[in-house]
Amino acid sequence: MKTVVIHTAKDLRIEDREAGSPGPGEVQVALASGGICGSDLHYYNHGGFGAVRLREPMILGHEVSGHVTALGQGVSGLAVGDLVAVSPSRPCGQCTYCQKGLHNHCENMRFYGSAMPFPHIQGAFREILTANAMQCVKADGLTPGEAAMAEPLSVCLHATRRAGEMLGKRVLVTGSGPIGTLCVLAARSAGAAEIVVTDLSDEALAFASRVGADRVINTGRDGEELSAYAAGKGYFDVLYECSGAAVALAGAIPALRPRSVIMQLGLGGDMTLPVQAMTAKELDLRGSFRFHEEFPMAVRLMQAGMIDVKPLISHTMTLDDAVAAFDLASDRSRAMKVQLAFG
Repeated sequence: MKTVVIHTAKDLRIEDREAGSPGPGEVQVALASGGICGSDLHYYNHGGFGAVRLREPMILGHEVSGHVTALGQGVSGLAVGDLVAVSPSRPCGQCTYCQKGLHNHCENMRFYGSAMPFPHIQGAFREILTANAMQCVKADGLTPGEAAMAEPLSVCLHATRRAGEMLGKRVLVTGSGPIGTLCVLAARSAGAAEIVVTDLSDEALAFASRVGADRVINTGRDGEELSAYAAGKGYFDVLYECSGAAVALAGAIPALRPRSVIMQLGLGGDMTLPVQAMTAKELDLRGSFRFHEEFPMAVRLMQAGMIDVKPLISHTMTLDDAVAAFDLASDRSRAMKVQLAFG
């Protein structure tokens, strides 16, 4: 089978690997769609991020969907031919954090396409994927592209739950990439009354408008429009910081009202925090990392028509054009979410 393998920065290859057979409790999935994520782009463009570096060739990818082609012993609830969204998250279920229900903090996490441990956890960009049946959520009624969006949507649903009560809140989103725009959808579905999105790219902001942001601001050109929200000690109740840029966080804090919540999703590296301003406003800084139980919830929300991710799928390219797809996904002026078609 064909797989998408990263060796070093800018060295992406299509390689043949053996396709395994499903064991007890497992299913075999013929991949249909795979979304290129920001972490995939870090491996492709830089060979890693922060202290996480490639030390061996690794199959990329973790936003995937496909059709079940075989069932292992003991699998129920799934049938050959089912379209499934496949969660990349495989917690052990036995460690202290799993036992506490904090599966996203599993001490023995196996997450597709991760160079954090060594040997690396191989990813899901492969024509035939063997997965645990518990990872697979039936996605009937969705397209394969929509089903593959369950993973990044889950990230934003987890952050929204971490943020707390959202009904009637005024929300600011800094960073209009795939996660930022999906946060618009997640916040709106949770009852946010007003959502403003900032970025440096008009092209990226256009996608935020398309999915329902009330206002978008290019802070590189129209920064004073965000500054106007600082009147009266601030305006917004919740900040989704999705850029990972310290300047974006610092610029947003004056626009936050006292005792508002900062949800930090962006992982651009260590950030210098304006602690004095945050302390004076009694702001809550909350981290948000991955997801667990939100994954099936993401599929159900899309199936119910409560969240529409289709406007964010900007390009679909063939597996054989993977290098061109990664280059396109790296260009924010041209692409939002680029997906690979495996079928």
